[in-house]
Amino acid sequence: MNFILFLAAASATPPDSSAETIVVTGPAAEAASVDAVPEIKMQEVDGEAVMAGLPMAADILRLMPSVSVSVSGPRGSQTQVRIRGAEANHTLLFVDGIRFNDPAAGNEARFELLASDAIDRVDLVRGPHSAFWGSEAIGGVVDVHTNGAHQHGLGLEALAEYGSLDSARASARASGIAGRFELGATAGWQASAGIDSSGPAGERDGFENRSASFKAVFRPTDGVRLGAAGHLIDAKSQYDGLDPVSFRRADTLDETGNRIAAGRLWGEVESGGWYVRLEASLLDSANRNRLGRTPLNSTFGRRMTAGAQLSRTLGGHRLTVAFDHQAERFRARDQVFFGGTDQDRSRDLLAAVGEWQAEWSKRVTTEIAVRHDRFSAFADATTVYAGATVRPGRDWRLIGGYADGIAQPTFYDLHGFFPGSFSGNPALRPERSKGWHAGLRWGEEGRLSLGLSVFGASLEDEIVDVFDPATFRSTTANAAAASRRRGIEAEGRWRLGERTNLSFNYSWLDAEERLLAGGLKLREVRRPRHSFSLMGHGEAGPITWGASLAYVGERRDIDFDAFPARPVALGDYLLASIRLAWRISPTFEAYVRAENAFDARYQDAFGYRTPGRTAYAGLRLRLRD
Repeated sequence: MNFILFLAAASATPPDSSAETIVVTGPAAEAASVDAVPEIKMQEVDGEAVMAGLPMAADILRLMPSVSVSVSGPRGSQTQVRIRGAEANHTLLFVDGIRFNDPAAGNEARFELLASDAIDRVDLVRGPHSAFWGSEAIGGVVDVHTNGAHQHGLGLEALAEYGSLDSARASARASGIAGRFELGATAGWQASAGIDSSGPAGERDGFENRSASFKAVFRPTDGVRLGAAGHLIDAKSQYDGLDPVSFRRADTLDETGNRIAAGRLWGEVESGGWYVRLEASLLDSANRNRLGRTPLNSTFGRRMTAGAQLSRTLGGHRLTVAFDHQAERFRARDQVFFGGTDQDRSRDLLAAVGEWQAEWSKRVTTEIAVRHDRFSAFADATTVYAGATVRPGRDWRLIGGYADGIAQPTFYDLHGFFPGSFSGNPALRPERSKGWHAGLRWGEEGRLSLGLSVFGASLEDEIVDVFDPATFRSTTANAAAASRRRGIEAEGRWRLGERTNLSFNYSWLDAEERLLAGGLKLREVRRPRHSFSLMGHGEAGPITWGASLAYVGERRDIDFDAFPARPVALGDYLLASIRLAWRISPTFEAYVRAENAFDARYQDAFGYRTPGRTAYAGLRLRLRD
């Protein structure tokens, strides 16, 4: 089959954004321009691409530049996202302005729980940007927008699907605008019997995911906007854990149940060059692990956030001050060790941000931002960003800048896990990354656009585990040496017409870690040196199509079943997905789609199998006033 058929359904410009401005969720950048923050609008995926068939947010991110997605088994298993060679807990996730990293899961974003049913757009910010978004924004920021209101009266959509591995999927979505009110709401359900993640002959490891979300916006007068958003995710996933005797991976009956509930309220006023925003959000999470019917342990997290921003525009200059307060709570309970790992912890931070955007001419813009985080549980941190954009011609744009990123220690890093075995270190400092980027872009407003970027970053004070062979005890420490990443990214987009879009990206990454003993350099695990994606979607009469092709190069991993653990190589692979739909009527659409269409045999994490070729069929309903 022609290679072009396996391009991805991903890249049309969202109908509610322009080529010059984009709303972002950082406390200091709610109305930042793309020129002033050149790495914000580097890659985006709109609602039509999401609805082209990719069921989870992680499936979309796999198609983005310099993004490595590692799934420890079938869908629903732990899913880690690494951007530009950074660690998994260095990816910051926002959903409708809510900081969505889970404080009860090592501050990692739970991408295995985030379905695509409500998603309109995914924006990717690559590189360290803690001056805007705060802690965990080292590798990059994934900014998800959901439940956008339909622009013309009431809109209703519903989807039902069944396919391989006894997989089923259903969702319903309603949205609309009535006067000064905008409302969107979505409910979704997915389930699959899955595969045996540890071997072909054992019991199957399935998953189930239920989600609901809404967004409401009220504009009482011009320049005033009040909003509310909420999300609820309830999921369970079966997985193969460790044999209790050999401590090696085995075909077990382990299961985890996860719940995330989150909400946000905000209000903003813009008038006469002034902009004011107040907001508050709450995220509550629970993770419960069982072996069959026997409870093992649980973790619970809560994050309360409040923020304020004041901006003033004077001519071509925009000055901003912002404040951000976060309060986190963490609880751990176990039944296996009779409460030996139980703990209750809390911590807070207060951040102040200052930002100056300047348009010196039609061709030159600059931005400087400084953020100071005052942490209650460990050392404070100051991060900066400085960037510039130069337009030498109408179709050309040169971008460049320097940026800091930090990641705070987890609760287990600070306080330990098991007394007498793994102890925490309350003297830890936040991990810190110092990075730079430079890029050249051409034709962003035309049918054909191209971009080339180079970047580099140095991770300092990395938090590592330290084992004492004399006492057989472990703790945590900040590594003395730095680890470095550098890379090249190429991307392009070709709009063949109003109904057909193609895009591609290629990334080269060199990520190394410097071990404590002797300064030995090794490649970081689960980060491919080479990766690329081809993407596209289109329409021809009653037929619509969307497809994706993602190549992931060879990577390094660790075999923990061996003693001592040894490095292993994970082979490269090519994942292809395709969706073909037939519009039966203005209301109904029937479709078929395939994932891993080439039936690639691959592993994202050593020892964990992934599904082969799968196929699905479904119906989609669309009603519009």
